[in-house]
Amino acid sequence: QKKTRTRSLPKICAGLLIFSKYEGRIKSMFYHAYNSYLENAYPYDELRPLTCDGQDTWGSFSLTLIDALDTLLILGNHSEFQRVATLLQDTVDFDTDVNASVFETNIRVVGGLLSAHLLSKQAGVDVEDGWPCSGPLLRLAEDAARKLLPAFHTPTGMPYGTVNLLRGVNPTETPVTCTAGVGTFILEFSTLSRLTGDPVFEDVARKALGALWKTRSDIGLVGNHIDVITSKWVAQDAGIGAGVDSYFEYLVKGAIMLQDKELMSMFHEFDKSIKNYTKFDDWYLWVQMHKGTVSMPVFQSLEAFWPGLQSMIGDIDSATRTFHNYYTVWRQFGGLPEFYSIPQGYTVDKREGYPLRPELIESAMYLYKATGDPTFLQLGQDAVESIEKISRVKCGFASVKDVRDHKLDNRMESFFLAETIKYLYLLFDPDNFLHNNGTTFELGGPRGDCVLGAGGYIFNTEAHPLDPAALHCCSQVQDERSELQDILLSFMGSTESIALKPGERRKAPVLSCPVQPFSARFAVLGQVLRDKT
Repeated sequence: QKKTRTRSLPKICAGLLIFSKYEGRIKSMFYHAYNSYLENAYPYDELRPLTCDGQDTWGSFSLTLIDALDTLLILGNHSEFQRVATLLQDTVDFDTDVNASVFETNIRVVGGLLSAHLLSKQAGVDVEDGWPCSGPLLRLAEDAARKLLPAFHTPTGMPYGTVNLLRGVNPTETPVTCTAGVGTFILEFSTLSRLTGDPVFEDVARKALGALWKTRSDIGLVGNHIDVITSKWVAQDAGIGAGVDSYFEYLVKGAIMLQDKELMSMFHEFDKSIKNYTKFDDWYLWVQMHKGTVSMPVFQSLEAFWPGLQSMIGDIDSATRTFHNYYTVWRQFGGLPEFYSIPQGYTVDKREGYPLRPELIESAMYLYKATGDPTFLQLGQDAVESIEKISRVKCGFASVKDVRDHKLDNRMESFFLAETIKYLYLLFDPDNFLHNNGTTFELGGPRGDCVLGAGGYIFNTEAHPLDPAALHCCSQVQDERSELQDILLSFMGSTESIALKPGERRKAPVLSCPVQPFSARFAVLGQVLRDKT
């Protein structure tokens, strides 16, 4: 036993050195990109790293700043988090005549602001009374989300893809949108509803999910683009990649965050059909949604999230085999091309770029947490080396236009700081607070008796972490207030309806009564359960 311990000690030390070395390098990468954005591109949405200037891309929200905010905290920079949080409150305005992507605004802006709001106390912000059920960043997220609601006013409940933030949906707007653009709202919108007490957000997200579920084919698949007015499929290619990906992701993560068995059941039904019709030798192809015949034998870089998602439902063996397939493509090019022909083993014409996407790194983080297999750390090391060598320029990091010759493109997407850097850092920082398994927590909430920050964080598809315990805390407070109002009205003999009008906030009761102290226990996946005994 002594010899075994002695032999393993150098391995442990070597592992710690690797963690420390790459943590430092990833931090350096972040600040090179972040400072380049601040110096050359702010207040534009994104940095153009080759010309050292900025451009607006998704709505003129200073998007990179919103997307990078929670990454600052994860890297331990409390003071900059506080500065940027205050700056955003003072400068971001959603009352603008801008056409914005409903999907992108939700995952990047609403998701980023919600995450920053929920992490504010961790960052040392002097939060207001009632946090996490109130706060300036929460109000900003709510303002952004309300601007998206007109997109959901369709006969099916499935949203348009674009909305004008000032005028709503343009009368000439196309009714065709992608599947992910319909099914990627339940995390952000249910978080908003449960924190604020306004059910409208979760209601529209659930209605969209339900409408999409009804359109699946006889063999259990969904296509790529749908008409939100007629529910007719316009593009009938079924797969797990671009245009579909985060729909499946949100069924799983929504089920976990909300403890919703129906959402998980939906995913398992899809998973059976995906395995039956699209899976070949641990690759996932594109098939015709009604017949199951192969339409595109390609791997898309966006599909690389799938092994991480499989790990969340315990399908580790399948996830690992698929991950290794994807990793071989990375090693071939030093990055993942947008499309890769599986039969030919090479890139697809006009789809040779790598815009510094995070998906394979994301899967490596989940699988390393699940298995401890150093292969997943090796991918992280390779990613750092490749990105530093190929993409680093004077003003940040540039997207790769072509993985074959490593020519660069003049763009650094905001997700590089929101996702790619974040997942890399978390892969090499096993002690980060986001990896908390329930051993530490803090008390918060309007009465100071909610268990918060105890782990089980759910990342939205832009890698913004959400604390499920906060949802439980605030929705319970809202339920108790509603119950108290009902009791008071019944005592007064009132038959008046207490239903709220759309957009109206429930007021706190005029009377306050002693309430039995809240008792809670922390359970798996971050759920806080009330002690009913």
